[in-house]
Amino acid sequence: MATLQAPTGAAHAALLGLGAYRPSRVVPNSEIVDAIDSSDEWIQTRSGIRERRWAGPDETVLSMALGAGRDAIADAGLDARQIDCVVVATVSHLSQTPAVATLVAHELGTEQAAAFDISAACAGFCHGVAMAADFVRGGSARHVLVIGVERLSDITDPTDRGTAFIFADGAGAAVVGPSETPGIGPVVWGSDGERADLIRQREPWDQVIAAERPAMPHLVMEGNPVFRWASFAMAKVGQEALDRAGVSAEELDCFVPHQANLRIVEALARAMKLPESVKIARDITEMGNTSAASVPLALERMRREGDARPGDTALLIAFGAGLAYAAQVVRVP
Repeated sequence: MATLQAPTGAAHAALLGLGAYRPSRVVPNSEIVDAIDSSDEWIQTRSGIRERRWAGPDETVLSMALGAGRDAIADAGLDARQIDCVVVATVSHLSQTPAVATLVAHELGTEQAAAFDISAACAGFCHGVAMAADFVRGGSARHVLVIGVERLSDITDPTDRGTAFIFADGAGAAVVGPSETPGIGPVVWGSDGERADLIRQREPWDQVIAAERPAMPHLVMEGNPVFRWASFAMAKVGQEALDRAGVSAEELDCFVPHQANLRIVEALARAMKLPESVKIARDITEMGNTSAASVPLALERMRREGDARPGDTALLIAFGAGLAYAAQVVRVP
């Protein structure tokens, strides 16, 4: 009987480069308030958001993913031909098949890299990083491009007082590759399908098509239950990720949670008793909630502005529809 050869991978995996794409159109709260009978003060008090980015007609899920992906590959000092797997996390690529990742892999100029999409909503990027690290360590790939990209303005009801001011567009990316030392800690992830109705697409596609007057389905969210769940349950997940990585709160340099709501970000930091020395991502004030793109966008901004330095430890944690969640400690590239 033939003996199968076991795959051989790298001893460790790490983030090697970051990239971001922020749409050019800035949308202040003043453009949102009339349709939802609200005010700038109400939106900022409730969410911390001052403005967000919405994609223009030429800024598609594919083009934004390409922009972020190219930046991440360049930041890693690599050529696209060295990327042998592309993972795209998104819920707003409106063509069910083919996966947008295959188009990204082709347009970037990879040599027919493996490519697939994942749908874990706001937690998608952290899911992708976890899988990419396992691919690198397990020998399935050497360099993996992970992209979180959303064009949520397409599936947001501009008259819905609970979501119209929250969701936004953009893309963030990271290259995961081999490292001589651990650069990505163990993932802590899971789901709570009992709460699946808290964030969902309002109508499934078959109902949309069967309707007398078909219209684009929109996202709906029950904000208060989501706030309570994220603020407390996710603090335990974040602490477990720190414990499994062997990093104490005092040793942590940066906290990069999903940019869902500034009040959730600050509640998580308090619940985890993070010291004042830990820099906290607050990209939501200018970018809104970009779902799968929010964590890489926030991390890229922190590094660009000097709040996160190469080699720093950063706790990434993301949570969203499903309800799905994932967290891991990484070294900033």
